[in-house]
Amino acid sequence: MKRSVGLSGARMRKTQDLTVGSITGNLLLFALPLMAGNLLQQLYNVADTWVVGRFLGADALAAVGSAYTLMVFLTSILLGLCMGSGADFAVQYGKRDFDRLKVGIFLSFVLIAAMTAVLCAIVYLGLDGILWILQIPDVIVPLIRAYLVIVFLGIPATFLYNYFANLLRAIGDSVTPLLFLAVSAVLNIVLDLFFVITLDWGVGGAAGATVLAQYVSGLGLAAFTVWRFPELVPRREHRKWDGRVLREIAGLSGLTSVQQSVMNFGILMVQGRVNSFGPSVMAAFAAAVKIDSFAYMPVQDFGNAFSTFVAQNFGAGKADRIRGGIRSAAACAAAFCVVVGGAVCVFARPLMTIFVDPAETEIIAIGVQYLHIEAAFYCGIGILFLLYGYYRAVGKPGMSVVLTVISLGTRVALAYALSAIPQIGVIGIWVSVPIGWALADLAGIVYLFCRSERPKTVRVDTDNTQG
Repeated sequence: MKRSVGLSGARMRKTQDLTVGSITGNLLLFALPLMAGNLLQQLYNVADTWVVGRFLGADALAAVGSAYTLMVFLTSILLGLCMGSGADFAVQYGKRDFDRLKVGIFLSFVLIAAMTAVLCAIVYLGLDGILWILQIPDVIVPLIRAYLVIVFLGIPATFLYNYFANLLRAIGDSVTPLLFLAVSAVLNIVLDLFFVITLDWGVGGAAGATVLAQYVSGLGLAAFTVWRFPELVPRREHRKWDGRVLREIAGLSGLTSVQQSVMNFGILMVQGRVNSFGPSVMAAFAAAVKIDSFAYMPVQDFGNAFSTFVAQNFGAGKADRIRGGIRSAAACAAAFCVVVGGAVCVFARPLMTIFVDPAETEIIAIGVQYLHIEAAFYCGIGILFLLYGYYRAVGKPGMSVVLTVISLGTRVALAYALSAIPQIGVIGIWVSVPIGWALADLAGIVYLFCRSERPKTVRVDTDNTQG
């Protein structure tokens, strides 16, 4: 296959080639900025939660918490498309097929931009139906509506940031997306305080702060990528309709989007069941989920870094490095989950008081109960994120969908069934989560060992360096 000249030497030094060198060392160096970046991204909504919970009260906290779950579901569609495209970009980068890479960049951008426009139209036209499906209590409806009408404006910014972040990560640059997130996260916190406390704009002010910060990161990262890596910008010969390339990208991106959407739709269904228990449980869940997300978000990003590692080596045909990476990633993820899970169990109560007034003892007790159950089993979700990343990288995103259906299907079914038993109640929702993780892990590992998932060799692997 003819291969075009790729990135210049100076710019190559700014990126990371994961097909050579220490497996563990390179994987961790690449993963750390992703972990830090996603933690900063969580600050968007956590800042809203903290300001709203401490200054606007429990009802406003419940509204923002439910809106957060909805927004995660909606943006997961775009995130899945961007992640799937990123996996394809990493494979082509591993092959050093830069012409094919740029055709894919053009087609995937057009595809996901069109999906973004459709999604924006759907959410605004269907807002009333969305609120009905979520079983929002009447007292919360005006607050959540005011929040969503504004925060939906940030969906295009979410697309821009995630698209260009996944493009840069595919070529080994995980630092630049982190820097843009750092700036926008700080901006979000400052604007939150100013809009909500100083200007007294309520939940609408919190939403506005988030949207403005999102556009700083999205537009800023897009402009930087075009300026810093002009070699990645498709030229006229790359801006064409290529059915084969589009099918490859659409297949990988579409199934990854389905996997992300199914996962977050299941969470949205659980949110609906949580809402049926009233504002106190809603507020506790809103605060506890933020803590939960912060706790296991790094291992989720480690799974995404592992996916890029596997994809680059899959493109290069380095099967031994992939096997070494599996062992290294599993050990790192397990160690992290044990440490973080223990910390969350010990500090659950003081962590809840970050978002909830200490006088709200009922809300804090419910949140602590949730955190104790989830944190004890973080290893389950850590392994699951690695399985998602692996199957996406080797061109089997359908298996990720299967694992998600097992995990979330179990979670939703058990959440509704167990919580309907008076003696169990809301605890049934909490315990359904680790059970779903465990069943999905079992299915993914059994499939991995029963079906020897080895990449087709592109060239002989001569570097088996272990970290």
